[in-house]
Amino acid sequence: MRIRIVDAFTDRPFAGNPAGVLLLDTDAFPDDDRLQDVAKEMNLSETAFAHPLPAGGEADWALRWFTPVTEVDMCGHATLATAHVLHRTGAAGGTVRFAARCGILTATVREDGAITLDFPVSSLTPVDVPDGVAEALGAAPRSALDTSDHIGDLLVELADEATVRALRPDVRALAAHSRRGIIATAAAADPAKGYDYVSRCFFPNVGIDEDPVTGSAHTALAPFWSARLGRPELTGLQASARSGLVRTAVSGDRVLLTGGAVTVVDGELLFGP
Repeated sequence: MRIRIVDAFTDRPFAGNPAGVLLLDTDAFPDDDRLQDVAKEMNLSETAFAHPLPAGGEADWALRWFTPVTEVDMCGHATLATAHVLHRTGAAGGTVRFAARCGILTATVREDGAITLDFPVSSLTPVDVPDGVAEALGAAPRSALDTSDHIGDLLVELADEATVRALRPDVRALAAHSRRGIIATAAAADPAKGYDYVSRCFFPNVGIDEDPVTGSAHTALAPFWSARLGRPELTGLQASARSGLVRTAVSGDRVLLTGGAVTVVDGELLFGP
């Protein structure tokens, strides 16, 4: 069985967020334990599994995502990676529709080769900064918001970009404060550099200490910063060690997430699902 590793939300290898991608030739997913075994072996933030659906339905492919320790409801970078593989192999063209736990998602290849994902926008509910968050992060948040159930994060705004970049959190201590983890963000210090806001994402509850570039987090970051900055179209920089850019556009209850992708590994899985 072919297995690929695709770097998503980047236009160069060894940057962005790597995802495993397996396109199954069956009409159903294997047992969950088998999918989890493969994701654990890959040991990436997420491994995506997709199989084709019958023609004429509301979606073209069924899609699921697993971290090394659990299945997740939504994943942006592994969806982008899957769409990239489908288009590069000729298995799909134009817009691809995915049926996932969080609903119907689409991915469209743009003229410049980038891929735009259409995802549900996250709800944002202001909350008091929970006790212990500042100590666990190593920085005092200006504000905090709960996100939708599909991502289950606590979004915290910090003082500035330098504070976000300098974070060295106690990741284990962060685990008590949300279902998945913490999104830390701040306005860009210099928007002339090509991005409007920065973020970093820590997800200890799904086995990811720091995620390199998180598409799903931008379903919350995009409406947060669009409301602050007064523009529907923005660019976010996830300031992890690998780094990556996500172009975002908010439209009602949907958000468009755009980025590039590069296949870095194309191999054979000897003990497949």
